[in-house]
Amino acid sequence: MKILCSFLQIFRNMHQGNQTTVSEFLLLGLSNQPEQQKLLFVLFLGMYLVTVVGNGLIILAIGLDSYLHTPMYLFLANLSFADISSISTSVPKMLMNIHTKSQSISYESCITQMYFSIVFVVIDNFLLGVMAYDRFVAICHPLNYRSSMQPRICILLTVIPWLLSNIVALIHTLLLLRLIFCDSHTLPHFFCDLAPLLKLSCSDTMINELALFIVGLLVIIFPFALILFSYICIVRAVLRISSIEGKWKAFSTCGSHLTVVLLFYGTIIGVYFFPSSTHRDDKDKIGAVMFTVVTPMMNPFIYSLKNKDMKGALRKLISRKIFLPLTP
Repeated sequence: MKILCSFLQIFRNMHQGNQTTVSEFLLLGLSNQPEQQKLLFVLFLGMYLVTVVGNGLIILAIGLDSYLHTPMYLFLANLSFADISSISTSVPKMLMNIHTKSQSISYESCITQMYFSIVFVVIDNFLLGVMAYDRFVAICHPLNYRSSMQPRICILLTVIPWLLSNIVALIHTLLLLRLIFCDSHTLPHFFCDLAPLLKLSCSDTMINELALFIVGLLVIIFPFALILFSYICIVRAVLRISSIEGKWKAFSTCGSHLTVVLLFYGTIIGVYFFPSSTHRDDKDKIGAVMFTVVTPMMNPFIYSLKNKDMKGALRKLISRKIFLPLTP
């Protein structure tokens, strides 16, 4: 983190020279009402702890239960790690600001926070696409599943989304470092998100906005197209199964993933595509809360409640933790 901050400072000095720019930003948070700060603190601290514990238990259960050492659960462990990381980029700083009654964040910390928030939202999107492909191979080509999802291929399907998400974040970060922020340094947000930062700049942001549109569209379209194609094939394959029990068993293996997909893309559609009477800044905040807080918090519940194998692994893990201290 410190190395990245130092790199950002050097890059910024190279591109901005002697021009006067802001050294810090002020994060206004979700509300400017003093009486609401304690409620927000308790609410977001609770959601943060639930997210970290829930996703942490999923990673532990997958790591300790050899029965779950399969491609599907490898991708799920990565999704859980990304969810913990996603909420950790924004909520701890927000909680600290509320507790200390300070709204400031340094320029370098702000850009670093923006970089990682982009990485973890994008990785969620890519991993959902990879998980859909895994279910497609398992249901539509079960005899070729082992050869199609070899360890080497699974590692590639895990590493490539992380690599692409960092490339996407790096593109937006390097383009943002060109920009100059003059006197205005107040962000109407609870963390450093890309869109509010672009609005705040006194430079020409046309290239940034074009990159945001094109890259954002590609990041959404390709995984969504893969998910759509996979589930069309899955539905067609399941409908060819004669027994109701067989159909239910096939659908049950992808029920959790489909629920998370609907939650993720439902949020995109609901926040960014439907017209709303709310202010644009409020829509940005709602979208950010849904992606960085609500979705990561809900994923463990969805996978533990809808997935029989995960439910069993979590039970074994919790019982092991409870009874281990009692053993002599």
